[in-house]
Amino acid sequence: MRKNKFKLVAVDILIILASYYTAYLLRFDGRIPPPLLMGLVKLLPVLVLVKLLVFSAGSFYKTIWRYASIQEMTKLLGFISLANILSVAIFYFSNIRFPRSAMPIVFILDLAFISGVRFFIRIFRSQGKLGFSKQSKRIMIVGAGEAGVMVLKELSKNKRLGIEPICFVDDNPDKKNLLIQGVKVLGGKEDMSSLINQYDIDEVIIAMPSVSSEIRREYIKIATQQGIQVKTVPGVYEILGGDVELNTIRNVKIEDLLGRNEVELDESKIFDFVNEKVVLITGGGGSIGSELARQIAKYGPSKLVLLDMYENNLYDLQNELKRKYPGLNLYCLIESVRNEGRIEAVMKKHLPEIVFHAAAHKHVPLMEASPHSAILNNVFGTYNMARISHDVGVKRFVFISTDKAVNPTNVMGTTKRLGEMIIQAWNQYSDTEYVAVRFGNVLGSSGSVIPLFKRQIEEGGPITVTDPEINRFFMTIPEAAKLVLQAGSFAKGGEIFILDMGEPIKIYDLAKDMVRLSGLELGKDIEIVFTGLRPGEKLYEELLLDKSRASKTNHEKIFIEPEEKIDLDELEEKLRVLWKLAKGTTDGSLILELRKIVPTYTPNRENDKIQGSGQN
Repeated sequence: MRKNKFKLVAVDILIILASYYTAYLLRFDGRIPPPLLMGLVKLLPVLVLVKLLVFSAGSFYKTIWRYASIQEMTKLLGFISLANILSVAIFYFSNIRFPRSAMPIVFILDLAFISGVRFFIRIFRSQGKLGFSKQSKRIMIVGAGEAGVMVLKELSKNKRLGIEPICFVDDNPDKKNLLIQGVKVLGGKEDMSSLINQYDIDEVIIAMPSVSSEIRREYIKIATQQGIQVKTVPGVYEILGGDVELNTIRNVKIEDLLGRNEVELDESKIFDFVNEKVVLITGGGGSIGSELARQIAKYGPSKLVLLDMYENNLYDLQNELKRKYPGLNLYCLIESVRNEGRIEAVMKKHLPEIVFHAAAHKHVPLMEASPHSAILNNVFGTYNMARISHDVGVKRFVFISTDKAVNPTNVMGTTKRLGEMIIQAWNQYSDTEYVAVRFGNVLGSSGSVIPLFKRQIEEGGPITVTDPEINRFFMTIPEAAKLVLQAGSFAKGGEIFILDMGEPIKIYDLAKDMVRLSGLELGKDIEIVFTGLRPGEKLYEELLLDKSRASKTNHEKIFIEPEEKIDLDELEEKLRVLWKLAKGTTDGSLILELRKIVPTYTPNRENDKIQGSGQN
C-alpha cells in the first residue's frame, strides 16, 4: 500500500506540472512569452508542494480508491478547488505576473486528470482489469502447511469471487521459494511487512490452527499494523476433519490477540460427571450460565433446568438449545434466587444432582451504589441455594466466584467472598460437596469492556479507559465454562478452584488493539480518554488469597486453594445481623458489618456516584 501511495504522488506531480504548462500553451496559442514562462518555472516547486499538502490533508493518499464512493469523489472535488484557490493566492502575493484566464484551465485540467486517475482505479481495479491480472483482493496466506494448502484450494475453487492468492509466508526456511499449486513461499515472519507492501496485499489469512496463540498473535499484529484486514481459519479439529471452507474462514477477533491457547479437557471425566444427571444452573441466561448450558447439553444430561430472573436471554437460549439438541429434556424457568419459597419448590420438583450457581449481580459501580441489592442477591441468594441443595440431597454444588473476592475493595467482591464462605461452611455440615470456582473477567460478557469498546468505536468514540495502568485477567466465555465444568468434575468438597487466567492485560492495550482491528488510526480517527478509577475499583486484580498454599490438579490451568474451616452456626449468626441491615435503609452500618464478616474487605468508596456501567 505504501508503494501505491508513492506511485499516486508521482502521478499527481506530473499532472500538476502538465496542467500549468498545458493551460499556458492554450492561453497563448502555443507561444508562451518567456517572462511568464520563467515566472511559472520559479513558482512550480511551491505550487506542486502546496497542492500535494492539500491532497494529503484530504487523505487522498490513504483512501483505497477501488472502494471509493460518491462521498470520496465529492471530497476530492472540494480539495482540488481549495488547492487551486491557494495556488492563485501564491501567484498574487509573489508579485510574479501570470495570466488570470489560465487559472480556470488549470483547475479544469487538475479536476479532469487527478479525479480521472482515481476514477479509473475505482472502475477498473475493482474489476481486476488494471495491472497484471490484478484481482479485487490480493491474499497472503500465512502457513504453508496442510491448512494453508486447504485455504489455497478453496480460494482457487471460487475464482468468481475475485480473490487472488499472491504468496505464502512460513517460518520454515526449507519451504522458502517452493511453489504450492503455483503460489510461492516468499519468506517468513520477518519478511511479512515488506511483502505486504511489495505485493500490494489486501488481506492476510492466518492458516496455522495448531500453533500457539502467542505465535498467531505476532502474525496478526504485523498485519494489522500495516492496516491490512486479517482472517483466520477454524481450529485444528476442523482442519483435521477437512472442513475448511470460505464461509468458515472468519475475521480475526480481539480474542485472537490475547495469546490464550485452546483449552484441552478430560472429556471422559466431564462425561462421567454430567451424563444422565439432573443439572440445574442459576443465572442460566447470563454469559457464564448460558455457556455452561451449551457445554453441558453436549454431554447428555437426563434433565437440564435453567433459572434466571430475566426472560429475554433465557428465551433466546431456550430456542437455541431446542434447535441444536431436540432430544434434550430442558426446563427454562423465570425465578429469582432471592425467592426462597419458589427456589425450594423448583428444587423439590426437579431434584437436581448437580447445581451450578452462576446467578449474581456483578457490576462493581452499580453494586457500590446499591449494596443492599448486592447483599440480598449475592449473599442471601447463595445461602438459599446452598441450604436448599442440602435439603434436597444435591450431590455437588459449584459456586461461580470472581477474582474480585480476593482482598476485596468493593461491595460486589465482598459479597462474592461471603458466597465462598457460605459454601465452605455448608461443606462442613452437609453430605453435598460444595466447591467454588474463581476466575477473572470473561470477554464479551454483559458489562465487560469488549462490548463497551465496540459500541464506543461504532459511535466514533471516544473510547473510555479508567486509568492507563489498569489491568485485568481475561479469558473467553467458552474457555471459562469448560474449565468450570472440568473443575466441577475434580471436586471432592470444600475446595476453591482457581482458574489460570494467564498474564494480566492492560485495558489501554486492549483498547488500542480493538482500534487497530477496526481499521482505524488512534489519534486521528478516534481517541482514548482516561476517566479515573471508579468507586470500589482496583488498579490490579488478584486471584489467590495465599499463592503459597495453592496446589495443582490434573489440569494445568486449574489450581486449588485448600478448604477453609468455617463454622456454619457462627456464620449464620453473623448473616442474621447482616440480613436485618440489608433490609434497612442506610449504607453505613451495612458496610461496617461487611467488614466484620470479611476482614480482608477494605472499602474504596470515595463517593456514591455511578460513574459507568461497564467493568474494566
